[in-house]
Amino acid sequence: MNTRKLITLIAVALFSAGISFADEHKEHGKSDVPATYPLKKCVVSDDPLGEHGKSVKMTYEGTDIYLCCKDCIKDFKKDPAKYVKMVKDAEAKKK
Repeated sequence: MNTRKLITLIAVALFSAGISFADEHKEHGKSDVPATYPLKKCVVSDDPLGEHGKSVKMTYEGTDIYLCCKDCIKDFKKDPAKYVKMVKDAEAKKK
């Protein structure tokens, strides 16, 4: 009986640690944006990518643009060429 309780406690502790790690990862603004992407901030809101959860990937004329959240999609669609230019300018600066 004691062995069963010990195994249960260990399982609960490991499960809880996994959930805690996942929450911590999200809370600290870890971004899902590729390391090769030239910007660290959203081109629409200027908020750090990953700050609002999973980033939103948009593609316009073959260029990938990452937005900080779904709320930025509407503004992006108003003038996508403007935001593509910002990404391309940032890529050119990196080279």
